[in-house]
Amino acid sequence: MPSGSSIWISPRPTTKKSLRCSGSGTRQLKRTSLFDTHVRSGARMVEFGGWEMPVQYAGIVEEHRAVRSSAGLFDVSHMGEVEVDGPGALESVQRLITNDAARLAVGQGLYTPMCTPSGGIIDDLTVFRLAEQRFLFVVNAATTAKDVAWIQQHTRSARARDRSSEFALLALQGPASQAILQRLTRADLPSLRFFHIAEGVDVAGIRCLISRTGYTGEDGFEIAPPWDVAPRVWEALIDAGRRDGLVPAGLGARDTLRLEAGIMLYGSDIDETTSPLEAPLGWTVKLDKGEFVGRDALRAQKELGVQRKLVGFEVADRAIPRSGYALHAGGRQIGQVTSGTFGPWVNKGIGMGYLSKAFTKAGTQIDVQVRGKAAPATVVKLPFYKRPTSETRKQGNEETKTS
Repeated sequence: MPSGSSIWISPRPTTKKSLRCSGSGTRQLKRTSLFDTHVRSGARMVEFGGWEMPVQYAGIVEEHRAVRSSAGLFDVSHMGEVEVDGPGALESVQRLITNDAARLAVGQGLYTPMCTPSGGIIDDLTVFRLAEQRFLFVVNAATTAKDVAWIQQHTRSARARDRSSEFALLALQGPASQAILQRLTRADLPSLRFFHIAEGVDVAGIRCLISRTGYTGEDGFEIAPPWDVAPRVWEALIDAGRRDGLVPAGLGARDTLRLEAGIMLYGSDIDETTSPLEAPLGWTVKLDKGEFVGRDALRAQKELGVQRKLVGFEVADRAIPRSGYALHAGGRQIGQVTSGTFGPWVNKGIGMGYLSKAFTKAGTQIDVQVRGKAAPATVVKLPFYKRPTSETRKQGNEETKTS
């Protein structure tokens, strides 16, 4: 799940848990319970919206490729968790989100925006149904404080609690992730389907909440142990995955992976000035489910049609598009890059940006203004990378061995 106005910005409110901090003066940086583990592993630590977080270990490209071919382990404990429960919980959740939580079975989750009355995106998040009237929101780090206040404002008879301080969050991602995690638990992982969640799962002797979700375009799991014992789970996972080539991975690789997978970043690709209909998120807007915040505005926008759309594009040469670069066609600006990078797996410059509707068709030729020079690019259908099936992955591995 995306967070922050760039991958290096993810503010999070002070939680009830006493967090270790560094630095002197008026601003101190918070640390997750895995800080010492990261330092011992040789991670490069950077400021990340008030937190000291690992941006990379061996290197972004190496970590990116490990996730695509085997597995990587990320610390995303700066993410927020909000529980909504009690009488009227479903009604409150339905009012808050654009997607339809009523269709969820217990143990199932969905991806959804949460919108303002004018249809702007407050956040994009995951909602899990833990019981008939009990739901867990997993929200972006950059918007946790805002989200908690908004959720509490719009829950009436139900109770909304910020539980961010109680959990760490580890993301085990990649084609080997199930095999690695299975070595540490008796839970039947093959039966845990995509976007489903299980509570009280014993992982390396520690009760955790686990979901089959991620932010990389690969199969994977997000594992939430109690905050203080997260280092034990981390080390157990690293040991269990050593034979498969599992590597610790930083937020730099997480960003390049999500962009290859065509996943939006809140604060860059979407925010309160953009609507789900302008982004490729119309499938998450259920206008027929009943009232929710932003419904009238989104219905009107759908009837009138949007004037711009978020698209993906590929650069013809090895130029690297960056956020804020202008996008041109016919000698004039038609948009700007919201996210851009060189994709280590797809081996080309890729990016996203909002374009006037006339330029959004796949195959449209545009230019990216890179350091004052026009780099030819082509609008393409997202995602840039799609996870292969197990059969095609096996075939690719065999071709690699024989080449």
